[in-house]
Amino acid sequence: MKAPPFAYAKPRALAEALELLARPGAQALAGGQSLIPSLNMRLSSPELLVDITGLAELKGIGLEQGVVRIGALVTHAEIERADVVKQHLPLLAAAVPHIAHPAIRNRGTIGGSLALADPAAEYPACALALDATIVIEGAKGKREVKAEKFFKGLFETDLKPGELLTAVEFKAQMKDERSAFLELARRRGDYATVGLAAFAANGAKRLAYFGAGDRPLLATHAAKAGDLEAAKAALAQDLRPPADLYHSSATKLHLARVLLERAWNTL
Repeated sequence: MKAPPFAYAKPRALAEALELLARPGAQALAGGQSLIPSLNMRLSSPELLVDITGLAELKGIGLEQGVVRIGALVTHAEIERADVVKQHLPLLAAAVPHIAHPAIRNRGTIGGSLALADPAAEYPACALALDATIVIEGAKGKREVKAEKFFKGLFETDLKPGELLTAVEFKAQMKDERSAFLELARRRGDYATVGLAAFAANGAKRLAYFGAGDRPLLATHAAKAGDLEAAKAALAQDLRPPADLYHSSATKLHLARVLLERAWNTL
């Protein structure tokens, strides 16, 4: 199929992009790995596509005062190669190779993935596990939202009309902190049947599941359990995974427990 007709603009500065995005029916275009297929299938019909790929303000990875800031336009491949990510965000580094295939990782962006909020995607769960801060800009200025409050539901976020996700910030992992990333998929590169991004610091755990609900979910009851068996039992209070074409809800909960055991032993 062909995409519906739309106007196209490529701003040269962030301020110009935000002005264009404030128009009714405007939508941002970054890597396009999700948007372009949805256009071609007529699942999306924006009146104006605002191509933000040329905005230097949204690029780059930096470390300052113990915080790793990743611009929204940084691609999966750039994150995969970045030494600062390997050294200070090992959870994110472990997640990237699971994202689709090299061709997708060369074009897709972290900002696009977070803004789309696919419940089976890797980055939203990593952001939740690491208690990341989402940086958003719009006509009314800049605001910051914790990942736990950013993801609202199925493909739904805290982004308001005319706003743009510009960066995501993570606290650099300390030497005594641990993380683990695991997922189960039918084939390498497919969306995960169930996945888990886990982080442990100061005796506390953050267990963020993906593919187990309408958004990435923190398994708070399991994380507070005193031992593995208690955590596995408590997981039923945290997750009620929806069935899919291949797995029942009970099967997905069982797989979630399998990942919990592997992550628990790693942490």
